[in-house]
Amino acid sequence: MCKCIYPVYGNKEKAKDPFFGLTNGLRISNLQMMFSGFGFSDKPQPKYGFDYTLDEYTASLESLINVVAPEKLSIVVQGYFAPIAVKYANEHQDKLNHLVLVNPPVTDKHVKLPSTLASFSNFLLGEVFAQDPLRASDKVLTSCGPYMMKEEDAMVYRRPYLVSGSSGFALNAISKAMKKDLKAYIESMRNILESDSWKTNTTICWGLRDRWLSYDGVEDFCRRLNHKIVELPMAGHHVQEDKGEELGTIIKSILR
Repeated sequence: MCKCIYPVYGNKEKAKDPFFGLTNGLRISNLQMMFSGFGFSDKPQPKYGFDYTLDEYTASLESLINVVAPEKLSIVVQGYFAPIAVKYANEHQDKLNHLVLVNPPVTDKHVKLPSTLASFSNFLLGEVFAQDPLRASDKVLTSCGPYMMKEEDAMVYRRPYLVSGSSGFALNAISKAMKKDLKAYIESMRNILESDSWKTNTTICWGLRDRWLSYDGVEDFCRRLNHKIVELPMAGHHVQEDKGEELGTIIKSILR
């Protein structure tokens, strides 16, 4: 089984599926997950049982996998949620066939949130910004890569912020938690991937037009640890959105 986890700022109507090609010539079942707080997933109110910390996301991921994938599986994870998947994988290496990280934060240059995301964690103003559909959806997507959305697609991504304030509250809480804990989680992820005890097959796919995370040092990191790296020259940070078909083909070849 292959599990794909990544934040989606709209919903399943428009989120491009990098796995649609996996059924061609490859017998595989796949489950895609939106993290709580994104798209039309659940958005618990912060301070009432779920505060959107990376530890809570890791526990949620483990609980879900225990239910839907009791046997071995492969995981594909994108962006800033890579430390969550790596932490889970480190504790359950016997269950993992492959781990694919798509534009993960792995170098010292990646420990600071980009200004677009950090703005949502600002005192008082962050809560205001997070309730603005254009700032919370359009700007987040267009500031991190070469994305040009049609208006009908953009409306899908805005919709969660138009129909409920809970989307903005979740975004504000997530940004605060990431700003506080991101550096420690990236360092922990690097330590795991560099450890002699790490035996899981690991591939990093990288959209070279990522405006949030610099590619500098990523290739050296992978070469030093003997992790495979695959470059996608025309993709930005959200590779699954920008070059979903190309990413699907790459993942198919990895999982064969």
